Amino acid sequence: MAILGKIRQRSIFLILVIGMALFAFVISGVFDANSSNAGPTDPIAMINDDEVELDFFRQMVEQTERAYNYSTLQSVNLVWNQALRNTIFDQEFEKLGIDAGKDQLEQIISSDDNVINNPNFQNEAGFFDFGIFTDYIAQMKSSNPTAYENWKFQEQSIIGVAKQRIYLDLIMASARMTEAEAKANYHFENDNVTLKYVQIPYDVIPDSLVTVTEAEIKKYIQEHESDYKREETRNLQYVSFAENPTEDDLASIRLRLDGLKSQRIAYNDVSKLTDTLEGFKQTKNVIDFVDQYSEVSFDSVYKPRGQYNNEYADILFGLEKGEVFGPYRDGNAFKISRLLDIKKDASLRASHILIAYEGATRANSNITRSKAEAQQEANRVYRLARRASADFEALAREYSDGPTRTRGGDLGFFQEGEMAQEFFNFVNKNNVGRVGLVETEFGFHIIKVTDKDDLALIADIVAEAVPSDATSNEVFREATQFEMDSNDEKDFIGVAEKNNYSVRPVKQIGALEENLPGLPQQRAIVRWAFEDDTKVGAIRRFSLNRGGYVVVQLTAKVKEGLASVEEVGEEVRRILIKNKKALLIQKRYASASTLESLAEEEALTIETATAVNQKNPTLPAGGNEPKVVGTAFAMDEGALSGLIQGEKGVYKLALVQKNTVEDLEDYTAYAKQMQQEVKTTLLENVFAALESVAEIEDNRVLYY
Repeated sequence: MAILGKIRQRSIFLILVIGMALFAFVISGVFDANSSNAGPTDPIAMINDDEVELDFFRQMVEQTERAYNYSTLQSVNLVWNQALRNTIFDQEFEKLGIDAGKDQLEQIISSDDNVINNPNFQNEAGFFDFGIFTDYIAQMKSSNPTAYENWKFQEQSIIGVAKQRIYLDLIMASARMTEAEAKANYHFENDNVTLKYVQIPYDVIPDSLVTVTEAEIKKYIQEHESDYKREETRNLQYVSFAENPTEDDLASIRLRLDGLKSQRIAYNDVSKLTDTLEGFKQTKNVIDFVDQYSEVSFDSVYKPRGQYNNEYADILFGLEKGEVFGPYRDGNAFKISRLLDIKKDASLRASHILIAYEGATRANSNITRSKAEAQQEANRVYRLARRASADFEALAREYSDGPTRTRGGDLGFFQEGEMAQEFFNFVNKNNVGRVGLVETEFGFHIIKVTDKDDLALIADIVAEAVPSDATSNEVFREATQFEMDSNDEKDFIGVAEKNNYSVRPVKQIGALEENLPGLPQQRAIVRWAFEDDTKVGAIRRFSLNRGGYVVVQLTAKVKEGLASVEEVGEEVRRILIKNKKALLIQKRYASASTLESLAEEEALTIETATAVNQKNPTLPAGGNEPKVVGTAFAMDEGALSGLIQGEKGVYKLALVQKNTVEDLEDYTAYAKQMQQEVKTTLLENVFAALESVAEIEDNRVLYY
């Protein structure tokens, strides 16, 4: 009962989709009931009486890093949420005797697009076949043991999802909305009021007339403990030293690239002779030249204009074969580029209207029309599309069965091999503007050729815009000198000001954070700040991931517990000032007997709010005011309220009209609708309720 009570009270986001790539690794051994995951005894967490083993946790973190390209700490937190969820649910499943069988696993696996679209698991008709899937798994268990070990971890996640679905289905089966609840909610949404009101803004009372003491602030924090709980945090301040190239560095890079364009005379240290070296323009072995001088390897792929820097694409495509352009800036690099070849009109663009039919090799399973019906429809739409006045985009939005219907059928630019061959052949052979009808494995296509462009093979010599060694050494010297001077003088801010360095404060850094404002992925700084040996006032230099350095000072250690007056004092002070002003306003205008007299006294405006309901308690010129609107619903028509404290001021109301909708004859359908709407909320609350009563020992900071 305690759990059900918390489910009703709390609303925290519940991640139902497992945060792992279920099929990011080669699949094996789904139904190996004897598989087990042995690991070391050192737990990274204790959840109630169950351990989360460190080796298991680390392997999942590594897999998540590879699958999602996340940072280590992002992966740690994702896996932590997953492990916490799985462990807490598994404990509930064991109590209730919930288990998942083959049918449940098949249902989950068959709903994953990564699996059902994998050709390895499709039959001759191109559809996912669970039998092929299980055979493949059995083979992989013996042929690829490493992949099998990876899969066993993923298998546990699938089983966990299956059990959770059973568990949540049981909860949903017991969730019912009574007729009384449905009726109350129906009126809450649909009853409305029309009212007139005067808003007295809080600033009619000068701040100078209101005094808030530190004792009052402390008392408020204590009385609202749940709002001001704090985890253990650290406060820092830092000075960063960016390692950016100077203008001289950039000029040197440009000069070096420019010197590679043409033949040049150079002294050979090996032969002790002066040699004539070929340039980028003259070389016949372009690939070797690029590999020798470029920081990026030669790319032999023909590319469309859109894949090049927009500022220079037209210039590059306008070069003669063998001509070299540059140096020019492209992002964080400089380039010289040589046009090797051009394929005329090889980049194609078209729009289409797909008319699919049941039985087509690649047709959507929702399509029920026959091939004959589809051909008849395609001919009809084709005739419409060929008219001079035809709006092809509008026709695509109305008739197409393809996913591009929402953008008017536009497929963008494509090349050979990216479309069905029949489709490509039509667009390739016809001029821009031509409309035709083609059949492919997807169905019938009404195609309009919309654009053609060239493909270019371009060789690039790339040099990153990086600082020179001299610049890097100077940045290191400045950072090191600042660290030494700050430690010697015990005056971090004073030394920074003396050197015209900007100091950036950072407050309330948690133990498991890695991104600081202005300093992404700096886990080392956070770990240092939380080490027992790091004292307040300590200063240390760190290297930045993107180059450069940062000198950091620990300025405060904030213990777990209630926030201090220093942390939240100003926030609480504003709340107390508003409360005290409300009392003064209510006292000052207590004698106002009408809205007109109140408005005249303070030169205020009488506002009218029409058809306001309790679900959206918003007043024009007043904003969200639930307390004020709630008061209006408790009044009788024609009644005048007292002075009500709201969010933006103190209000006086006159209820003009209360509109109460007629009851429904039967609330069954409405109750079902409401139950469906709250279904997601209920699911969100289940895990939060279970977590709130669990005993959790979190040891992540010891390992990451």
